Amino acid sequence: MVPLLHMRGITKRYPGVLALDSVDFDLRAGEVHCLVGENGAGKSTLMKILSGAEGRDSGEILIDGLPAPISSPMEAQHLGIGIIYQDFKLVPSLSVAENILLGHEPRIGRTPLVDRKMMRRVSAGVLGQLGEPIDVQLPVESLSMAHRQIVEVARVISRKARIVAMDEPSASLTEKELTKLFDVIRILKREGVGVIYISHRLEEIFEIGDRVTVLRDGRVIHSCPISEADKRSLIRWMVGRESESEFPKLALQPGEEVFRVEELSRRPAVQEVSFSIRRKEIFGLAGLVGAGRSELARLIFGADRRDGGRIFLEGREISPRSPREAIDLGIGLLTEDRNRYGLIMQMNVKENITLANLRSLVRGLFIDRKYEKQISTRFVDQLRIKTPSLLQRVEFLSGGNRQKVVLARWLFTQSKLLIFDEPTAGIDVGVKYEIYQIINELAAQGIGIIVISSQLPELLGICDRIGVMCEGRLVGILHREEATREKIMLLATGGLREEMAASGERRQ
Repeated sequence: MVPLLHMRGITKRYPGVLALDSVDFDLRAGEVHCLVGENGAGKSTLMKILSGAEGRDSGEILIDGLPAPISSPMEAQHLGIGIIYQDFKLVPSLSVAENILLGHEPRIGRTPLVDRKMMRRVSAGVLGQLGEPIDVQLPVESLSMAHRQIVEVARVISRKARIVAMDEPSASLTEKELTKLFDVIRILKREGVGVIYISHRLEEIFEIGDRVTVLRDGRVIHSCPISEADKRSLIRWMVGRESESEFPKLALQPGEEVFRVEELSRRPAVQEVSFSIRRKEIFGLAGLVGAGRSELARLIFGADRRDGGRIFLEGREISPRSPREAIDLGIGLLTEDRNRYGLIMQMNVKENITLANLRSLVRGLFIDRKYEKQISTRFVDQLRIKTPSLLQRVEFLSGGNRQKVVLARWLFTQSKLLIFDEPTAGIDVGVKYEIYQIINELAAQGIGIIVISSQLPELLGICDRIGVMCEGRLVGILHREEATREKIMLLATGGLREEMAASGERRQ
């Protein structure tokens, strides 16, 4: 049977780097073919070539067995290829209908006037085809992340795409929203659309995939039906070594209290939250999107003003009124959106590492550049940051190495409390393991650790206790031995709140 898509012998070189080395990849109509690999393995480069955004040095692309000369994104669209990127390519202020048909608006007769009635009808028809009756007159900025993702799919489908590539589509979705996306993908399969699915979350691969191909260092390492793979073998193929556990965990004996909040509030986002953290303990925060986890982190970090409550660090009451004051007190926040808030992308590795503690580098009127280089080199080596040099701009680093640069910055400030907000979002499995190891090592040093994550296996794998938030309140705290996905989700949706309140299981 002739595959819908066949990329054969694809090779791509950049200066000093062989990004793709004779890669073969094919896609059948009505299947989901998952593409996995560490950051830098070549997945995005292969998709850029398929989309016409990048040219190939050698190899060929066949669609329905016929050569497909793709040299631009426009040619790829004409051939029925649609790419949905992790960063949505939507215009927030425009309506759903305007986004779906942007650049392909129907006209009134031969006039340049847009037929808005037809636009709404066509857009609603495409969304109905996907089983999502979204109001097409709503501005996209008013939609949930899941519905924005579906608008992206509708935009691609409206252009008669037969091949749809999704690059990390679940990065910003809750579990409930991810279920909705998978329902849409299954509809596409039934209609004969071939889907290429790229994700670092391996559990998704087994839920939605029919086949999987693993890339490492620009080469195809393995390709097989999903039924012939398991998580352990995928990790081995991706990183080139056996992994005993996806989540390393040190057996540490918790010490004295290092951090505590009492009835911390900023209504309605955060309401009377109380908990404490001991040395050598990793404290997790779970909850659905909008539960108040990130807002709680911002209160602790001084980014938002609180309505009430008290904060204690190492037994002393503190009151950070700004991030600068929080940093000076010894609190560090690794934000969920590291590219926007955690890093200055146009600055180099060295400058990003030392940015939050420049005062310690000043000698007289000038920065001690030799000392700055020594400090940066130490953290690059300690955290195994992969970079050609300290002068490399961080925008050219992989997601995992960007996260390590942010972490290096907070270690340089000698933080006493570190808050990790979605620490492994968009990071490959090999670097995830390194991040978990680093978090363990920091906890062993006595630094207070808070991990906020929407990935329940991550929290269950690395945390000693997990606090669950629902509608701005901390509704329960589960110890490692008793925590399960089911208990966490029941608490997060309000299902166990009354039971635990009645039985006294809400612990600090």
